[in-house]
Amino acid sequence: MPGAALERNNVKVLGAGSQAMIFAHGYGCDQNMWRFITPAFQDRYRIVLFDHVGAGHSDTSAYNRNKYGTLKGYASDVLEICRELSLNRAIFVGHSVSAMIGVLAALEEPARFDKLVLIGPSPCYVNDGDYVGGFSRGDIDGLLESLDSNYLGWSSSMAPVIMGNPDRPELGQELTNSFCRTDPEIAKHFARVTFLSDNRADLPKVKTPSLLLQCSQDLIAPEVVGEYLHRHMRDSELVKLKATGHCPHLSAPEETIAAMRSFLS
Repeated sequence: MPGAALERNNVKVLGAGSQAMIFAHGYGCDQNMWRFITPAFQDRYRIVLFDHVGAGHSDTSAYNRNKYGTLKGYASDVLEICRELSLNRAIFVGHSVSAMIGVLAALEEPARFDKLVLIGPSPCYVNDGDYVGGFSRGDIDGLLESLDSNYLGWSSSMAPVIMGNPDRPELGQELTNSFCRTDPEIAKHFARVTFLSDNRADLPKVKTPSLLLQCSQDLIAPEVVGEYLHRHMRDSELVKLKATGHCPHLSAPEETIAAMRSFLS
């Protein structure tokens, strides 16, 4: 009988390798977003896919506003999945907000993780003194307000902007559809938790070797943010992709795979 976390987070395991590779999707997404990346690693790794509670086919009845009021609640889910599958020295691949969820999980139980691959990561979205996160507090408040008042409208206008790649509208449409499938009440709360989180103080504590994949023209995580992470994470490698937008695993999978392979070898 599958464990509680495996059911709750709709965990799927595939691939043949002895070392596990856990893929954690970003805000408004689900595990399906990794479909162009996982085939490249299936022969060498045991692939673990899951949905955060509220996304995909997760058990939304498990949602608890208190638990998921900080990113630590999501990190605890990742660790529960690792325990139920007896994973140690896994490679954690996290997109967007899941990059910091992976950082928190690795700080909590470092032996579970061999390497971190962080795609479009940001430790803090709000500008603060000399720190540039890409948004003023007013920007974030406005974004959360419009999301609260009209989640579906917000999704259809914002998803294509987040995706970038306006010459490939089908990508923006896919992200819009994914946003619209997410439970709206959970999505509103998760947005607040995501955009108001500040994990800058956690970065220097990370000892797990980390790959930071940074896109150009990324509205959510501008280049200065990738450079900030690289300066503050001692064992990190920063790779600036040619890919534009915030979702290179969808818009430029070959380039993303090549950067991951180079780091993992």
